[in-house]
Amino acid sequence: MTDLEAMLQTLTVSVRPDRYTFIDVPSGAAPRVGNGVAAVISEAGSDTVVATIERAEHEGWPIDFVAAWLTLDIHSALHAVGLTAAFSAALADAGIPCNVLAGFRHDHLLVPAEQRTDAVAILEALSSP
Repeated sequence: MTDLEAMLQTLTVSVRPDRYTFIDVPSGAAPRVGNGVAAVISEAGSDTVVATIERAEHEGWPIDFVAAWLTLDIHSALHAVGLTAAFSAALADAGIPCNVLAGFRHDHLLVPAEQRTDAVAILEALSSP
């Protein structure tokens, strides 16, 4: 789907039950996805690991940012225009930081865990006319 208005009208949000954090590890040192590791992003000079708080504590990784993982339950095309701008502007207007991971089928947002409820309400309000 590429029509922004149509995407927003059908927008719902799912929340994963765990809390997550971002870990910076040397290039090539990131663990495989699974067992509490939800995503790995390779960057120049290091890798970013998105892991549950429980996995980070188990590994002794530093926890700087505790996040809730929200998933936008709409299948937007990768070439759709405006969806990221719409949800990021709405969250920014409310003072809620948002880190985005784009998957093939859905966008995943990591927001401060203590602002999870507000973030969900703001995102779901985007579907109101």
